[in-house]
Amino acid sequence: MGSFKGHVVPGSLFLLVGVWHTWSSVFRRVSSPRSFRVRVWSPVPGFNGRLKHLELYVIMIGAFIDLCIELLYSPHLKWFANGILNPSHMNNFEHSGMLLMFFIFGIIALLSEKTSFLPLPEGALCLIAAAAFCAEYLLFYYHSTNHKGLEGYYHLILVLLIGLCIASCVAGALLPTSFAVDLCNGVSITLQGLWFYQTAFTLYGPMMPDGCRLKGDEITCNSTESEVRGEYLANFQLFSLVLGVFIAVVGCYGFAASRFGSPETRLSEEGSE
Repeated sequence: MGSFKGHVVPGSLFLLVGVWHTWSSVFRRVSSPRSFRVRVWSPVPGFNGRLKHLELYVIMIGAFIDLCIELLYSPHLKWFANGILNPSHMNNFEHSGMLLMFFIFGIIALLSEKTSFLPLPEGALCLIAAAAFCAEYLLFYYHSTNHKGLEGYYHLILVLLIGLCIASCVAGALLPTSFAVDLCNGVSITLQGLWFYQTAFTLYGPMMPDGCRLKGDEITCNSTESEVRGEYLANFQLFSLVLGVFIAVVGCYGFAASRFGSPETRLSEEGSE
């Protein structure tokens, strides 16, 4: 069983990284189309290079803080009970494993970028990111099969969005010059963050569908019709988020092309008219 904070915290991290990755992908494409390459993480320009690796630090620090919440704060250090792992906190241990993968990805990417001990190509980093998303996919896949009803439906949609993140990361390793792949990666991470927020506000906040309620550790609906109506609402929410992100990306591309577009970008746009 989740909670409002348990969805908002990771949602904030995914949303922040996804929005930045989307903007960076568009900016790099319009400013230099010929030299564009897929990046699994996006450097921050300016400030004399001091903030270049900010995204990696956000991933590492964010994952570490959330890891500490799941592994230290939530179980109150009561990891064992009667000589075995505490069954009351298995959910926290599961989430800890997923967060550890993203923390490891951040460390590996930072070592690869800043040192000569682990000089990995960008394609390898894409596959490592895909492995981290695979760990998240497996966690929430089994969540969606164990959690029935409306909660399971929201987790199922989340699993589909995570699968899109995996596919875009793998495609980034195979198609290192594809703008569409790089943009898809940023958009899929953004949508995942937004869906974490949507799940928090719907299942644990003020947007609970009529006829359904949070009772103890379970979300129950008064009837099958109420549950189906809640699932229809989830579909509409997903469509609204996808449409909103689509409009935002188009506006972002238009703004970036007009302000930062290179002559190559303008010529290609004029030639397509």
